[in-house]
Amino acid sequence: MRLKVARMEAGLSQAQLAELVGATRQTIGLIEAGRYNPSLKLCIGICKTLGKTLDDLFWDEENARRTT
Repeated sequence: MRLKVARMEAGLSQAQLAELVGATRQTIGLIEAGRYNPSLKLCIGICKTLGKTLDDLFWDEENARRTT
């Protein structure tokens, strides 16, 4: 959900973000829906494009606490 919000705040469609990071629109949609685990390279590209950090978009603090 954080990715979708950040993308919308940047004024980008899924297709536009996908083009900027070298992915498909479907891949961006699946990432936003939590149904695809992107590579670190793709995560970094998305973060740079949206001006966010990995923590901002992809770190799930709640799940991290359960595993420690």
